Amino acid sequence: MKRQIALISEHASPVSLLGGVDCGGQNLYVGQVAKCLAAMGCDVDVFTRRDSSILPETAEWVNGVRIIHVPAGPPTYVRKEDLLPYMGSFTEYMLQFCRCQRKAYDLIHANFWMSGLVAAELKKQLGIPFVITFHALGRVRRQFQRQADEFPDERFDVEDRLVEEADRIIAEAPQDEEDLIRLYNADPMNITMIPCGFDPAELAPISKTLARISLGLPPEERVVLHLGRLVPRKGTETVIRAFGRLLHRHRMSARLLIVGGDRDDPDPHATPEIARLQNIAREEHIADHVTFVGRRGREVLKYYYSAADMFVTTPWYEPFGITPLEAMACGTPVIGSNVGGIKFTVRDGETGYLVAPRDPDGLAEKIAYLYANPKLLGVFSRQAIQRVNDLFTWNKVVKGLKGLYEQVLADKQLTGTYRTDERDFVEAQFDGVIKSLKDHQRPMSVPILETAHLLSDAFARGGKALVCASPGQTWAAHMLVQQLLHAAGSGRPGLPAIAIHAYERASGDPSDDLGPAEQVDIFARPGDVIIGIGLDGVGTSLSRTFEAAAQRGLQAIAIVGNETDSEQYEAHVTVAISSPHTHARESLYLVLLHILCGIVQQRVCATDRSSTVGTLHSIAELPRRARTRTTSRRPSAQPSARRP
Repeated sequence: MKRQIALISEHASPVSLLGGVDCGGQNLYVGQVAKCLAAMGCDVDVFTRRDSSILPETAEWVNGVRIIHVPAGPPTYVRKEDLLPYMGSFTEYMLQFCRCQRKAYDLIHANFWMSGLVAAELKKQLGIPFVITFHALGRVRRQFQRQADEFPDERFDVEDRLVEEADRIIAEAPQDEEDLIRLYNADPMNITMIPCGFDPAELAPISKTLARISLGLPPEERVVLHLGRLVPRKGTETVIRAFGRLLHRHRMSARLLIVGGDRDDPDPHATPEIARLQNIAREEHIADHVTFVGRRGREVLKYYYSAADMFVTTPWYEPFGITPLEAMACGTPVIGSNVGGIKFTVRDGETGYLVAPRDPDGLAEKIAYLYANPKLLGVFSRQAIQRVNDLFTWNKVVKGLKGLYEQVLADKQLTGTYRTDERDFVEAQFDGVIKSLKDHQRPMSVPILETAHLLSDAFARGGKALVCASPGQTWAAHMLVQQLLHAAGSGRPGLPAIAIHAYERASGDPSDDLGPAEQVDIFARPGDVIIGIGLDGVGTSLSRTFEAAAQRGLQAIAIVGNETDSEQYEAHVTVAISSPHTHARESLYLVLLHILCGIVQQRVCATDRSSTVGTLHSIAELPRRARTRTTSRRPSAQPSARRP
């Protein structure tokens, strides 16, 4: 089914240039999510505020993705701290837009708290479920920025409401999840952790020399990179002061590149933060060693990441932080603040180092240490590339998001289509099975292992398994035989196993049918193993099967519903499935089969990797035990049997 997905990102448009005050990771996140969802077959509309009079109301961006520029507030730049009063207009526009759509949206993914406010109203009036990625939490921001935080206090109430009403909350890192639970009392079961990512087609390692030549940098110069939005909380001041200590205390010459700003040229008038940072560089007497590059397009970022010996980012707090991922994708080790998402993405001592925020001395020491140990830079580089490609590609991230969307929609269908008592019954059945599994995990572990060892040893000696079950449970015997037939591994013959019937004789003529003892007598040979299954207890016929096995010196395994009737049979190993409910015993039996045959497969494959199981011994090569009686009728061997 082709899903219709609406992404709301009120202040962060995916088509805005990155690096400005309000243009950063969220813009990139929304754009990449939209493009990947479209590539996976979804129709995606991205709703963002119209902040320029030249923007069209609707624009086709890439195949399957439209950008809807919502007329909410003046068509010009407005700080995100001042956007809340326009969210009513944003909501009204989206309500009208949704009602005019030929196909309704299946789900809304809100980004940031104001977008969440819009999504909550749409859910209230139209019944469309929504998930939310906060990207930053108000209480965390206030904790670190205090008076510098200019968002209205209403933000806290809105976020509390969203935590309650969202169908799922997406945490981008473990710290994000912890903050939601600790500061917002969020239900842990309603939180799913899905990180941000990077695009391997966009960012990959290139030659450091080539990158530096492309940027006009001396190939032999030491280069440290800082890249991102230039706002005080990003900690650029800490980087500059640490660089001063690197040059003056550690006597190491290097160049610091600072990429970011509101314009392509590093204009201190257009970006006041640049003017402040330039003054700090002069205070540290390193102005000649610090280059403010200005804003740069994404098409050239790989050259900056690859040209650097290391990437440094020291924000006071950071919900996630995409730039460390991008640096590692280009093979550049990262020294970052031990906060938020950075302490999740950067592995301390493996892909770089973690330092305390606002600690220029500690940062300078780590930079100097890496320059003093160039081989370590190479190790960190390789491990960084491996880590981000294993965990953080956008394709993997969005697959996780799409899976989450499907869960939300399945929950909605379940809630809206089926009665509460029916849903409760299904949940109770699952809960019962899960409880039974937990209760049996320890008691059954040793008997399962003993059974697996006994079976695999018998197969290695050329023996086979004869499997029988109590009347009414022949399905259990057949399932075990089928599992064994497929447990030898790819390209190997099935393990030798035969299902035999354990049933009571028909009344009348004793020769009317063959009982279990007679079948054991016909099929069994030395080295075989008898498996008797009695999930509802061991009856007379199964007891006689165990008795026949004992008389012939065969090892026996009992898989029974309880151990209260153990005096009725003789078995070397008993696997007891104790539950008063038949369905629970049968469910546990299926799990037991999966585990048991998995262990047998491992042991058989390890026994002789140079030959197939069938070459251990041929059944025909082994001497047949002389029959104690004759009969004119042949037993009805099951389709899974291998003839002796």
